[in-house]
Amino acid sequence: MLQRGTTMKTLTMSGWFASCARAAMLLVVVQPSITSAQSPVGGAYQIYVTNERSGDLTVINGTDFKVAATIPVGKRPRGIHVSPDRKTLYVALSGTPIEPPPQLDEHGNPILKKRSDDDDSDLQADKAADGIGLVDVAQNKFLRKISAGSDPEEFAVSADGKQLYVSNEDVGTASVLNIESGKVEHIVVVTREPEGAGTSPDGNTFYITCETGGDVFVVDVKAYKVIAHFTVNPRPRSVDFLPDGSRAFVPSESVGELNVVDSVNYKVLRTIKLPEHTRPMKVRVAPGGKTVYVSGGRSGTVVALDTTTYDVTNIIKVGTRPWGIAISPDGKYLFAANGPSNDVSVVDLATAKEITRVKAGGSPWGVAVVPNAR
Repeated sequence: MLQRGTTMKTLTMSGWFASCARAAMLLVVVQPSITSAQSPVGGAYQIYVTNERSGDLTVINGTDFKVAATIPVGKRPRGIHVSPDRKTLYVALSGTPIEPPPQLDEHGNPILKKRSDDDDSDLQADKAADGIGLVDVAQNKFLRKISAGSDPEEFAVSADGKQLYVSNEDVGTASVLNIESGKVEHIVVVTREPEGAGTSPDGNTFYITCETGGDVFVVDVKAYKVIAHFTVNPRPRSVDFLPDGSRAFVPSESVGELNVVDSVNYKVLRTIKLPEHTRPMKVRVAPGGKTVYVSGGRSGTVVALDTTTYDVTNIIKVGTRPWGIAISPDGKYLFAANGPSNDVSVVDLATAKEITRVKAGGSPWGVAVVPNAR
């Protein structure tokens, strides 16, 4: 009887150890996925914000909207875009001193001052700081700076990822930069204060918008020649396209308008008056192309419009003077860089409400969203 009892006890203990072993194996299998999901680098995407005054990028995790890193890059980082393979971020850097926003007249339009002969702002500029900074996405590390002409502010990436189309604000040109060689291959003459840049969805053209006179130039990427030129009201700051490339959207900041452009025949189809006090800067078409969002600048809002009816569908309150905006790859969230308040608004697009603000560096300017590599 004693022997039998001992045997049964031994078998019971063996079963207990086996159960423990199975549980341990389950823990080993399950635990890594839990850790990965909660890790700061485990989100579906990262948000990168250029900070114009502090000379760095703020990296925000797309899972919990917490700051994951800060990357020093150089003077006055503004325009920011990611390569088609999502491995490299490009950042426009400039050594030209920051100037305060222009004074406004009684209608809200900027009062543009003529430069005098003794204006020494060019002498104060650090031209050695001008260029495009390259940042490794996987390592969140600044790699190097390549020359891109004078005072780059905004730019666009070619469809094949081999070139950048850069607006050179202080010299009235657009530079075509070969990324691999780091050399400017072509210079296209436009007009005063080129700023906005965008590549058409088919990759055959790029647009350059010029602030002072409202000029918009369309450049052929094979011949590097201007093939169309039209005007909108002053200070067109950016451009974005419907996914099929049939229409483009260009804001006119000075008068609070959004221009709808026939991007086949290169003409303005319609001009939409935005809500009062809106001073549009950045325009972004949402994934799917049904809604276009415009940052409102001094209004402290982001305006949403239907791309078929052109009706305003939402006015979303965000932070102080939103400039750059970007949308998450799944279309659920919008991120707005609020310059004077040094933070980034996170907007839930389903409810059209700001759900949080994330502290950034000095004067956040541009925003890019980069899906994490799988």
